[in-house]
Formats: sequence, structure tokens, C-alpha cells
Amino acid sequence: MSVGVAVLGSGNIGTDLMIKVLRLSDSLRMVAMAGIDSGSDGLARARRLGVTTTADGVAGLVTLPEFADVELVFDATSAGAHRHHDSVLRAYGRIVVDLTPAAIGPYVVPPVNLDEHLGETNVNMVTCGGQATVPIVAAIGRVTPVAYGEIVASIASKSAGPGTRANIDEFTETTARAIEVVGGADRGKAIIVLNPADPPLLMRDTVYCLCPDTDADRSAIIAAVTDMVGAVQEYVPGYRLKQEVQFDRVDSYLPALGGHLTGLQVSVFLEVSGAGHYLPEYAGNLDTMTSAALRTAERLIGRRAVTA
Repeated sequence: MSVGVAVLGSGNIGTDLMIKVLRLSDSLRMVAMAGIDSGSDGLARARRLGVTTTADGVAGLVTLPEFADVELVFDATSAGAHRHHDSVLRAYGRIVVDLTPAAIGPYVVPPVNLDEHLGETNVNMVTCGGQATVPIVAAIGRVTPVAYGEIVASIASKSAGPGTRANIDEFTETTARAIEVVGGADRGKAIIVLNPADPPLLMRDTVYCLCPDTDADRSAIIAAVTDMVGAVQEYVPGYRLKQEVQFDRVDSYLPALGGHLTGLQVSVFLEVSGAGHYLPEYAGNLDTMTSAALRTAERLIGRRAVTA
């Protein structure tokens, strides 16, 4: 039996997520899409697919007769808007999967910590860069402590819509925090690069981890990273290692850590291509986010079905 869901936000992320629910999910049933632009392609596409729509945002969503059938809402709008959406949806007792960097609920990265948060009513999907890179930091951390984790997410400029561009500060802050809270690094840093190349390039992510133990088991690190890549590929098929894991002994000056750190630098290079459900293949950053949100929603709903 499927559970009714709604999508807030009719932009690229919301529309791709809607199509994923319709095409890929046996446990979720797409009921409604809410936006604020009546002329958006997302709302038009939803109507063609038989999905109820409103251009009055969350206020319009909760007044739809179909809202009674909605148990979970995906929020694919902006960090600022989500704070209001959460207060409204909380009053109606709906589960919320937040695809903005608002981080009202706990950070969730499916292969790392989803099992810990199956009882939550609001979960945060961090960022596209976080979904791609935090699993790698966590994998390395399972073998040896990570004193510092830094990620660089390079995405095609054409795949960065108004919402992404408006949330650049939140992106870097939320991703850096997730490197620490979910990835397990003592300190984290995140950088995003909007690449204007034409034709657009696929998403590339670089993960640097500084580990105090210079004698850490390199083969175990490689195995942990490889296993984690496989776990992410289960729901993001276009996620892959771009080259072999690199190791260097370093002595780096990191004021945030109190001075020089001598240890082992582990460098992991990733590439992500999208599935092409709605977004182009080069928009692997957005595909990673919507795929993670879909996986999370299915598990949240599945847990409630078991405990009901």
C-alpha cells in the first residue's frame, strides 16, 4: 500500500523529485505539488501527469482536499521559506523531508545515519555536496580518526538555479557542519564552485581528509571508501570514483586545529552524473539530492508502517 506525498517547490529539484516518485517508488504516491509561480514548468508538468497543483505555496497546499491523503511533504524551496513551512506542516502532523539547507531537523545522509533518525518528523538532507561527500568522510573515519575534512564540490553553472544560488552561504555552512556531525571529522570545511564551462561538465567532488595516524591501514581505507561508493550507487547509479584513492604524508598548518598537523592526507575524487529523469545528465548534484530524499522518505514511511 502506497503513502501519499506532496512536493513544495516547482523548480528543478521539486520537479525531478516528483518524477522520481512517479517512476521509481512503489511505496510513495504523488498527490500534490505546490509552488508560487503559476507559470512554472514544474506545475505545468505536474498537471499533465495528473498531479493536483496549487500556485499558492504551503497555504494553498494545506487547503487542498487532497491534502488529507498526504502523510509526507518534501520541501524543495529555500532555507528561509522552509522555516515557515515547517511551522505550518508541524501543526498538521505531517512528516517533512527538507531539501533546503535550513537544518531544522537532524542531518541525514542515507548510508551513514538514516537508521538513527527514522522516528523524526523533520529531517534535513544537508546539501547536494554533502550527500556526495559526507559518506566518504564517514567511511574514512570508520578506519582512522579524521582531524580535518575539506570538500570541494564543482557543479555546472547551468545546474545551479535561483534557489541554489540564493543559498550559497547556507550551503557551505551546512555542508561543513555535516562533515563534522555526520562524517565524524573534528573540523570541516566546504567549498562550492559553479563551473561556467559550455558544454556543462558533470559534477566533480574532491574530498580531503587529514588523519593524525600516519600509519593508518591504507588498504582498509580503500576498502571502506569502495564499499561506501557502492552503498551510494544503490540509489544514485551515476555516483563513482574518478580515480584511485590517493595518500600523502603531510605537515599542514591549520589554525582551526591549533597549529601544525602532521599526518596522513587521504584524497578521494568523485564524479556524479544524473539519471536524466527531468534534469540533464550533467546535473548530478541535483540528482544526488533528490535520490537521497526519495530513499529517506521511503525508509521513514516504511518504519512507520512497521510500527503502526
